[in-house]
Amino acid sequence: MKVIFMGTPDFSVGTLEALIEAGHEVVLAVTQPDKPKGRGKEMQFPPVKEAALRHGIEVYQPKRIRDQECVEKLASCQADIMVVIAFGQILPKEILEMTPYGCVNVHASLLPKYRGAAPIQWAVINGEKESGVTTMQMDEGLDTGDMLLKTTVALDEKETGGSLHDKLAEAGAKLCVETLKGLEEGTIQPQKQGESPTEYAKMLNKAMGKIDWNQDAVSIERLIRGLNPWPSAYTTWDNKTMKIWAAEVHKGGTGTEQALPGEIIAVSKHDFTVQTGKGSLTVKELQIPGKKRMDAGAFLRGYPVEKGTRLGES
Repeated sequence: MKVIFMGTPDFSVGTLEALIEAGHEVVLAVTQPDKPKGRGKEMQFPPVKEAALRHGIEVYQPKRIRDQECVEKLASCQADIMVVIAFGQILPKEILEMTPYGCVNVHASLLPKYRGAAPIQWAVINGEKESGVTTMQMDEGLDTGDMLLKTTVALDEKETGGSLHDKLAEAGAKLCVETLKGLEEGTIQPQKQGESPTEYAKMLNKAMGKIDWNQDAVSIERLIRGLNPWPSAYTTWDNKTMKIWAAEVHKGGTGTEQALPGEIIAVSKHDFTVQTGKGSLTVKELQIPGKKRMDAGAFLRGYPVEKGTRLGES
């Protein structure tokens, strides 16, 4: 097929490359404009742009995909289908219905679960045992189009937002190729979506990472994993921001009845344990300003941490 590919971040790249490898002709890669990044604020290409240029594919970076000149640009390609995966802009009806096979979206959840911008991280935060990828015929709603194919991926006990991202990116690439083959051969029967059993998977922000030690240990541990690597879960210690990268729910009981949420109730050579609203949490890996990620044991060798210290206090 002649494909217009629309995507922006790393998650999209594997699908683009899988389509090329499967023999499809990607006639245009549409992605978000370059953005300044890092301390130097140098302009950086989106990952899809970098991948497309490696393959000699024309790249198009509209600020507003709804502008008439953008619509005309896409129409001029005379593509058979559009594949959209984490593009970052809402497509108007004129574009959705432009090609013979319409717009196929690769969505990182088992729809109708986790419609929205951050389905990967919310699956981890909410303690799901499985997630997956759904290919969908796009309509004007937000992730509400007819489902085409699905694939399921089991979550590991220590699954992070980052590790699940990589699993689903690989699964999505394969599923997209299968979907285009099925559409071309007429073997796919689209299915309507029902009501979503989960809340909208809203976009992540840094403020979400602030740990509320009044929450239970299980929920905090899931938050830490779900927001790893971005935006990361954090607390305060000694008036410094402490990012917590890995922790375990303490199996030895519910904590100390007299201890306050956020209070360190035990310190060993290798880690330290914090009281929560219900149960306690043992911190295994962390980071403080100006330092790299380190295991808790390395941190404790360099910094004195006393039992009774309370995290989360200004």
